[in-house]
Amino acid sequence: MPEMIVLKDLTKRFGPLVAVDNVSLTVGIGEVLGFLGPNGAGKSTTMRMITGFIEPTSGTAEVCGHDVVRDPVAVKRRIGYLPEGAPTYGDMTPESYLGFIAEIRGFDGADKRRRINEVAAKVELGEVMCQPIETLSKGFKRRVGLAQAMIHDPDILIMDEPTDGLDPNQKHQVRSLIREMAVNKAIVVSTHILEEVEAVCSRAVIIARGRLLADGTPEELVARASNHNAVVIAVDAAHAETARRHLESLSSVKAVDSIGLSDGVARLRVMPRNAGLIAADIGELARAKNIPVREMFVERGALDEVFRAITTGSPGSRAGAADA
Repeated sequence: MPEMIVLKDLTKRFGPLVAVDNVSLTVGIGEVLGFLGPNGAGKSTTMRMITGFIEPTSGTAEVCGHDVVRDPVAVKRRIGYLPEGAPTYGDMTPESYLGFIAEIRGFDGADKRRRINEVAAKVELGEVMCQPIETLSKGFKRRVGLAQAMIHDPDILIMDEPTDGLDPNQKHQVRSLIREMAVNKAIVVSTHILEEVEAVCSRAVIIARGRLLADGTPEELVARASNHNAVVIAVDAAHAETARRHLESLSSVKAVDSIGLSDGVARLRVMPRNAGLIAADIGELARAKNIPVREMFVERGALDEVFRAITTGSPGSRAGAADA
């Protein structure tokens, strides 16, 4: 997988504040990288350095083999950038604004018209193309910003909160578009919507206090949740203690916790050792010991729990500092 973005020890200081602290990572073609972190973590600063809008204090950032400091114009040619807020010219229409951006990107004549029509169709701007941007809804303004980032069909797309302000149908459409474009591009998506990471990203990194703390697929990150692969079973309250004793006897079980009692039904959470798969073991045990199980399901875990544990250092998940 060709490396399109390469960061090595990238650092940015604003006086005594270290906004980005020795971040190293690569992004290859075909990847959609989710860039996650709490407010003030350094996400936007990192993206601004990659796109050449601010210079690093130290370290390097390369885009398609071009250094962002030594060759910023070549970098900007290859990047489409949707910044936070998607600033535009409010008195222009999407039609005129996209025409202006297309000309800056080197298009004219029939090619210019073709690119405007293509990106407007992809982000569904047709009904507002002749309406002043300042009169548009937040969602339409966001789509105008996305269209300008796409208009030159760049090798790399860097987007800060691309679905901010969109309704659920619009979010679905934009996420589908991102997945479609990712086939032959490298895409970086900064978002605070963890659902979005699982919906569109092939990989995710978590940054906090300027440092890169985790890097993996969404599935790998979710696997760090404390209850990943735990099994919840519901049994008649009269059988709960017997069920608990039998479950605790399994070598694959780490612990059994009571998590609720209502209407004569007790619920137990069975925690596996080393996040292993234990549902089959529990099913066989229930049959062998005649434990009347009313309900049983496997918990996947939640990315938001992992995110909190990594960014705050709180206990309660297997997320640690190993990736720091």
